[in-house]
Amino acid sequence: MTFNLTILGSGSATPVPGRHPTAQLISHEGDYFLVDCGEGTQYRLMEHHFRPSRLKYIFISHLHGDHYFGLVPLLSSLNLAGRTDDLWLFGPRGLMDIMTVQFRYSDTRLNYPIHFTETDPHHPALLLDHPSLTVESIPLQHRIDCTGYLFREKPRKRKLLRERLPSDLPFSYLKQLKEGKDVVSESGRVLYSAGEYSLPAPAPRAYAFCSDTRYNEQIIDQIRGVDLLYHEATFLDDLAGRAGEVYHTTARQAAAIAEKAGVGRLLIGHFSSRYKTTEGFLKEAGSVFPQTYEAVEGQTFTI
Repeated sequence: MTFNLTILGSGSATPVPGRHPTAQLISHEGDYFLVDCGEGTQYRLMEHHFRPSRLKYIFISHLHGDHYFGLVPLLSSLNLAGRTDDLWLFGPRGLMDIMTVQFRYSDTRLNYPIHFTETDPHHPALLLDHPSLTVESIPLQHRIDCTGYLFREKPRKRKLLRERLPSDLPFSYLKQLKEGKDVVSESGRVLYSAGEYSLPAPAPRAYAFCSDTRYNEQIIDQIRGVDLLYHEATFLDDLAGRAGEVYHTTARQAAAIAEKAGVGRLLIGHFSSRYKTTEGFLKEAGSVFPQTYEAVEGQTFTI
């Protein structure tokens, strides 16, 4: 089952050539989940050969412009392209007010429904119960209300060893074996053992997106053990004081969160425009948590 993350933007608020505002695309079993939508996100989608029309779910972390200024243009383009399918939008209080004003004064009338769910910046909540995964909000600590998002696969069924099974086995038997249950006769004799005729399903995978936030150990329990964690790393550690003042995190602090949460891999991004290169971020975070990677724009990570 595919579970991929593509980095569309890894910069912070001030523009820098070669770095774009925050946006990520998750692809899971053919469904697209867009996380944040900085300026120009629709162009980034097309540049990397993703069709914006396939978007069904959009998650906005907070209302600083580098995380959502691309949303209204994207929704407008979908409308001009003739979209009629429903779209699900998740984000902070005020997001729908902003979009309503822009659409009203541009006389834009969407031809497709938008289902909006307001996020709670103070308490984790289940936002989406998708057939193959769930999405929860992660309360973060920023200058304004901000939430991250936790994407977690649902448990999958066992894999049948069909070469061992009779070709005419009833569907009800196959269903039992996939659920890990032995097929037994009325007398209680085991006819087909789940352990013999099926393999355990792969462990469910999880991805946590932690957008703008200062160092916050309160998120550790919720993200513990995820396969991949994205955590902002706006500054290097010599500016830790400044990071705390403006509610951001350093590379070393992001790595400390990853280490304490026991995650599989760490992605860092949202680099301040004061840094012309990003080598120092990887070095600093890697000294604390070796499985650290830079959120390189255009790169796809398999979860």
